[in-house]
Amino acid sequence: MKGSFWRKAAAFGVTALGLATVQSAAGAAEDTTIAVSIPAADHGWTAGIVYHAQQAAKEIEAAFPHIKVIVKTSPSASDQASALEDLVASRKVDALVILPYSSEELTSPVKEVKKKGTFITVVDRGLTDPTIEDLYLAGDNIAVGRTTADYMKQALGGKGDIVVLRGIPTVIDDERIKGFQDALQGSNIKILEMQYAHWNSDEGFKVMQDFLAKYNKIDAVWANDDDMLLGVLEAVKQSGRKDIRLALGGNGMKQMIEKVKAGDALTPIEVPYPPSMIKTAIYMTAAQFNGQAPIRGKVKLDAPLITKENADEYYFPESPF
Repeated sequence: MKGSFWRKAAAFGVTALGLATVQSAAGAAEDTTIAVSIPAADHGWTAGIVYHAQQAAKEIEAAFPHIKVIVKTSPSASDQASALEDLVASRKVDALVILPYSSEELTSPVKEVKKKGTFITVVDRGLTDPTIEDLYLAGDNIAVGRTTADYMKQALGGKGDIVVLRGIPTVIDDERIKGFQDALQGSNIKILEMQYAHWNSDEGFKVMQDFLAKYNKIDAVWANDDDMLLGVLEAVKQSGRKDIRLALGGNGMKQMIEKVKAGDALTPIEVPYPPSMIKTAIYMTAAQFNGQAPIRGKVKLDAPLITKENADEYYFPESPF
């Protein structure tokens, strides 16, 4: 994404890796193995995670033959824990990049990997013991909610009745809701109701049908994830209702970016929480071993407003998300 932090971070990784190639010209570089452990593609966003992780692996291995990037997907927390055990038992792993299926269930398994001297990069869902992490990279969920609410306030003139679809009971969802509600304070926008739809388009459709049946007037909808927004939009379309002025989501799904690019009246803006962050994390981890520039700490990606004017920067047509 031109001008965005995560593309700059990935570019930094490429630069650092390039410097390493020059520095290693006088002698062969040591073999490095980076394991990438991520959830299987059970919805759109995780499908994007898998896509960008696989792209990073191909690009890094093609450019730097001494680096092996192993991508493993897991359909559950227990499967992910088992996959980690198998990975470290069968080979020496220099670094682990992990997006935990569940923070609680993966903390102990990752800690065991850490004990072997492995560099640990955690993405998105932090571990319950942050001291295990050498590098942590995530989006800003509070900003996702705040940026959306700020736009909604302006577009509705500071007043109106809205409904909200939540994801699943997690810190991620709590932070998005907090950012959204905090930003609405002081306005005359009333949240009629909030319901969980579990980041699922079918459930988003059912929840929105329920809202439409219960409330005669809804000025706007916030589904805090684009998978849910797909269901919301279909429910609104089938209802024929004309009172709904805005239906907004979040995460940067390509179908929503296409709507923004086209100037869609109902979904004119988007807020990113890009699955491409896994790619940035892999590149930064590789730079740790090849750029002679040790990387430690926490990196939080911004959540800027995506409009028709800048939507091309956030559009990945080849990605499943």
